[in-house]
Amino acid sequence: MPQSRAARIGIGAGLIVGGCLGFLPILGFWMIPLGALVLSHDLPFARRLRRRWSVRWAKRRQKRDSPTKQDAEPAAEHSDVHLRNRLLR
Repeated sequence: MPQSRAARIGIGAGLIVGGCLGFLPILGFWMIPLGALVLSHDLPFARRLRRRWSVRWAKRRQKRDSPTKQDAEPAAEHSDVHLRNRLLR
């Protein structure tokens, strides 16, 4: 990741534009999420979207991996605040 904010924004924007041309042989649609990830380091709205996505993803994984109701942990362990704090460490 470059030290320069302008370079990071340029690379992120370039990846997104290149991803929109993903039907061409060298470029690919995989460049769009990568560009959004690079941009999320500098742009507040992209950072918020990335955090929301990661909280939703963690909830989904936690729900999928959670034990049955009989073995479930107390509800406080699964609260949104606890999950969000774990992700932001």
